[in-house]
Amino acid sequence: MTFLEPQRLWWLLIVVAVVAAYVLVQRRRRQYTVRFTNLELLDQVIPKRPDVRRHVPPALFAAALGVLVTALAQPAMPVEQPRERATIMVAVDVSLSMAADDIEPDRLAAAKKSAQGFVETLPERFNVGLVSFSSTATVVSSPTHDHQAVLSSIENLQLGPGTAIGEGVFASLGSIRGFDEESEENPPPAAVVLLSDGENTSGRDIAQASTVAAEEEVPVSTIAFGSGAAMIEIDGYQVPADIDKEALQGLADDTGGHFYEAESEKELDQVYEDIGSSLGTEVVHEEVVTRFVVAAILLFLSTAVTSLLWFQRIP
Repeated sequence: MTFLEPQRLWWLLIVVAVVAAYVLVQRRRRQYTVRFTNLELLDQVIPKRPDVRRHVPPALFAAALGVLVTALAQPAMPVEQPRERATIMVAVDVSLSMAADDIEPDRLAAAKKSAQGFVETLPERFNVGLVSFSSTATVVSSPTHDHQAVLSSIENLQLGPGTAIGEGVFASLGSIRGFDEESEENPPPAAVVLLSDGENTSGRDIAQASTVAAEEEVPVSTIAFGSGAAMIEIDGYQVPADIDKEALQGLADDTGGHFYEAESEKELDQVYEDIGSSLGTEVVHEEVVTRFVVAAILLFLSTAVTSLLWFQRIP
């Protein structure tokens, strides 16, 4: 527990002063009683000596006053709250090598299906964006809560020449930086999920992209599509559709992400669990003043009830 206005706790000194005054008055009463030397007359004036119950109502009153003053300091409890600015960028490789059919029906179709399944599992509070890359990278969809629009954009992705993985990462980072007006000073919690066959042939290299992503504390989880034993046709020629899993794993390792080999459609389930656990919530302090006020009211009522039952008066 913490207090949003801790300086108001100094008011508790008033409660301490009230308790001290009560103790002082009780001691003086005891001294006065001792001075009253005619014990027979004292028994007639006070036939029954008051017991410890006489201290209960004042004790309850002091406790109620202390709880009420504590409420003024605005007590708060730490609670987990969804991060509304949490942002995930999905970067999909649309290079010609993604047409290889070593994964049914082909790498790009499998990547699309996996990416769509991933977006569908994201809670609505997550902002999700889409980047496609071949020889260059394009922000197809800026981060948004409209997941359906992103799903449609994934479905419409088309193949293009070249593979610029580094540019795909840079485009994702740029989209995260431009998320809102706070992003420059207070970047949103973010992550990138990159789906590719991993052979970089264009643009800035992967090492440069991973360095910047690590500096900006944006983990890049990578999913490698393909077995490596595949051929594609380009301009009438059969060429090997190579795959560079080591490059994708290095990108993930260098940025604090995770590397997966997507030879089945279920690989992204674990990716979501990893990202969701780190971006899903943040700790905020929620006021619990009402609880303290209710406790104070109950203590004040207890003070009145005990005083009426035992002494037929309200203090």
